Amino acid sequence: MMRTLLAILLFVVVQTTQAEEVLLDRIVALVNDDVVLQSELEAELASVRQNLEQRDVRMPPADELRAQVLDRLIVQTLQMNVAERRGIRVDSATLDAAVRRVAERNNLSLEGLRDALSGQGMNMSVFRDQLRRDITINRLRQQVMNQRLDVTEQEIQQFIERNRSLDRDYRLSQILISVPEAASADVIETARREADTVIERLDSGESFARVATAASDARNALEGGDLGWVPASQLPSAAASAIRDLQPGEHTAALRTPAGFQIYRLEDTRGSSEAMVEQSRVRHILIQPNEVVSNEDARLRLSSLRSRIESGGDFADLARANSDDPGSASNGGAIGWVDPANLPDSFGEAINSLDVGETSDIFRTRGGWHIAQVLERRTRDASESIAREEAEQAIRERKREEEIELWLRELRNEAYIERRLGGG
Repeated sequence: MMRTLLAILLFVVVQTTQAEEVLLDRIVALVNDDVVLQSELEAELASVRQNLEQRDVRMPPADELRAQVLDRLIVQTLQMNVAERRGIRVDSATLDAAVRRVAERNNLSLEGLRDALSGQGMNMSVFRDQLRRDITINRLRQQVMNQRLDVTEQEIQQFIERNRSLDRDYRLSQILISVPEAASADVIETARREADTVIERLDSGESFARVATAASDARNALEGGDLGWVPASQLPSAAASAIRDLQPGEHTAALRTPAGFQIYRLEDTRGSSEAMVEQSRVRHILIQPNEVVSNEDARLRLSSLRSRIESGGDFADLARANSDDPGSASNGGAIGWVDPANLPDSFGEAINSLDVGETSDIFRTRGGWHIAQVLERRTRDASESIAREEAEQAIRERKREEEIELWLRELRNEAYIERRLGGG
């Protein structure tokens, strides 16, 4: 629970054995209706100093470091205020799992983690509080950024086009008219004229492979100049730029390279991150348990329907009459082309094990009990959809840091903040 100004005293006072009053804590900053305590500042300072020492970073002047750390705590407090208003909570199970992940990443048991923290002057309770705060703030920022960040279709297309040339493979053939190192101007000019003659032969319709076999100095001349698939990133920049503007079947001008004069023909192009996936065209029948239909009832109904299908019954008709999936029942249970990897695990496993036209055994997902059929299979390149997802993610990440800073600035500007570092 957040501490409010009305709920916390400026000083915490305890009695010593001699009945003397000792000041244990004081407020170092007011943040709206909340406070930052001296003990919190000292704990954070110790953590920051330790981190800087581990990274072998020269320690800044003490007063500057203290002011920076206090500012961090103020910003954290502002964010925790917002998280509380939005009802963002981190339950014990989530926190326990996070603690286990920290231990695993450091190759420690939970007891080993506790000992390691103790060696750094921190107990497990304080560590859990910090971890809970970090998770809460991360969730808050994700929520806020989802509301504030917008990625347009135009931005996605521009990103893809801007990066397409660096993420392509080209199927190429080449003709090389070689030029020796330190060649004279006359030798270079002779090679240039020979390259021009090759271009004329190609433009007149002569086969590229034929000309390459006859005229190329490259080691693959007898293969018609075939280079196979070449990533754009492995090409000289001038060649990559010229090839990028070609359509399959077209060739470049004669390009001057360290090897001589090279002419490339583009045979084909593909995404270098090409992702071939097998898709299945699927239909299913779903029976959902409810207050009236028990799990066993659902299984028995599907068992009966499966027997009727195996005996020649029409799957589509039975789906229309019986399926509880409103999105597919009217279409005879058809859910279209799917990538099994994007389905619930049990659904994907059931689909993957089927032959085309075969009816699955009864299986369960969170939605209920199913039987399914695969009507067709096909292989498709999913690189375009992957490229769109990656583009949107990259754009969001690029915008995110700037947008977070703007949002935090707004929080500061709208808040009442009073720093009390100067006095006691």
